[in-house]
Amino acid sequence: MENSARPTIMITNDDGIDAPGLRALVRALLSTNLYDVRVCAPDSEKSAVSHCITWFHPLSAKRVEIAGATAFAVSGTPADCASLGLSKELFPTLPDLVISGINMGSNCGYHIIYSGTVAGAREAFFHGVPAISMVGGKSNVQDFLLAAQACLPLISAVLTEIKNQRYPQHSFLNVDVPTDVVNQKGYKLTKQSRSIVKMGWRQVTSENQGGKMLSTMTMEKASFNPSEAQQPTTQQELTLFKREVIGGEIDESGSDYKTLQEGYITITPLGALSPAEVDSVTYFTSWLPTVVEHASPSAL
Repeated sequence: MENSARPTIMITNDDGIDAPGLRALVRALLSTNLYDVRVCAPDSEKSAVSHCITWFHPLSAKRVEIAGATAFAVSGTPADCASLGLSKELFPTLPDLVISGINMGSNCGYHIIYSGTVAGAREAFFHGVPAISMVGGKSNVQDFLLAAQACLPLISAVLTEIKNQRYPQHSFLNVDVPTDVVNQKGYKLTKQSRSIVKMGWRQVTSENQGGKMLSTMTMEKASFNPSEAQQPTTQQELTLFKREVIGGEIDESGSDYKTLQEGYITITPLGALSPAEVDSVTYFTSWLPTVVEHASPSAL
């Protein structure tokens, strides 16, 4: 970042380039008149695709009009968009910061691995570019702008650290804004919890209604016409399975999930992959020598 230049921020997400959360974040950043804003986001919703990338097929990138920003809609995943946006094929230089979001929902605990939003930030981290994954809690659409505005001081502070070459290079940030944005209690540094949203499967028949899975990983009841489902061609073929949430959250002091529920904006540093917990490492450190001791010569 040059001293005389305005910081450049590239935005991506997994809800798609037309998502209200992304547009609210662009609007909030541009309202400060402090940043050059770029957008490189999926051309359609790509929620819960994790870090999926496009490998064998070409991508298309189309210019999209977003007032005040240079924007491209890409026929790929969030990780694709982050990678392409940093390739210098669409933009002439690297951004100072990548922000993935703001999306509806919450990204806490182990189910971060499912998140395309987090993957967009993680891909930037892989490229050596500071990144923030950002979600706006389970808020209404009109709260996205408030969530973005609540995060502006954090974004400004991160860019200051980057400019002064003090920002750590071995992590990226996952930020969750609570449901009640107006009454949020401020920022709090948290750790990734062990909470997880487990997924089950249910056969959809004429007797049970379907639903649609949201990017928040919660279920919303929706009308379902069994005739719209693919019908079995043989008696051995099942008609259709529908995903449903069957898990819950683990309450851990100081964790992202618990702190978010307490009304704080949670800031959780993440690495490329979550390391094993200390007790597991301790166990395997003492266990591995016993394996070697008892291994037969033919097995080595």
